[in-house]
Amino acid sequence: MEGLYFDSSRPIKHVDRKAIYTRLEARINYLQDFLDFNSADVEALTTGSKYIKALIPAVVNIVYKKLLEQDITARAFHTRDTSDERPIEEFYNEESPQIMRRKMFLRWYLTKLCSDPTQTEFWRYLNKVGLMHAAQERMHPLNIEYIHMGACLGFIQDIFTEALMSHPRLQLQRKVALVRAIGKIIWIQNDLIAKWRIRDGEEYAEEMSQMTLDEREGFLGDKKILGDSSSTSASSSDDDRSSVHSNPSIAPSIAPSTISACPFADMVMSNSAASTSETKIWAGK
Repeated sequence: MEGLYFDSSRPIKHVDRKAIYTRLEARINYLQDFLDFNSADVEALTTGSKYIKALIPAVVNIVYKKLLEQDITARAFHTRDTSDERPIEEFYNEESPQIMRRKMFLRWYLTKLCSDPTQTEFWRYLNKVGLMHAAQERMHPLNIEYIHMGACLGFIQDIFTEALMSHPRLQLQRKVALVRAIGKIIWIQNDLIAKWRIRDGEEYAEEMSQMTLDEREGFLGDKKILGDSSSTSASSSDDDRSSVHSNPSIAPSIAPSTISACPFADMVMSNSAASTSETKIWAGK
């Protein structure tokens, strides 16, 4: 056909449509291939995980402050359902035991993102996160609608991007590699949340349901992934209560009136820094 050109030397990869809806491994392989998630990303995460872990306590506090700002997400900590609009007499605050416990879970989750993405268990865990927020747990259903899950992931990604790109000692090449790698992980997580909500592939619904039969609440296969909060609450409370305001090793950043998602941006500005807009979020680290 005139005007159309085809490169017959370039092979077209076959993607089994049914497989990406009914087999987690096939879905992950497709997403990794499409996003070019490769050994370079694995290396970036492996060598840079310590920088991500250093941010986790502050990120947890920032995320829960955000979730408690709007009634639709704050209410879900009482009702376990963002579609339940019953009135709440008194909302939880950041120091409520229920919120401290949820902070602990988010800390575990973000720490898991720093583990080995070459293992099938890593992706099964991310898939379980999507499942457990879609009211498909057998014991205590938790229904957090996709808009809130997607927004929260985007918020977390933005925090990591700003903080990692502002690191004072990492070379730019390593910053970019780490931000790209964590971004790909978060977007695959986004898909593994959306897949439990969208209706694409519903003709395979019966076979898709088989993926959940062996998943007990709090377990990934036979491995317990959610521990007993009573045995860890003390240490987790100490970590979660630690905020950027109480960290003496981090130098002042930007003016207190400036709103920023950066974990180290809401610091009291010193006199010497007051006259400049430069953000030193990793100073002294």
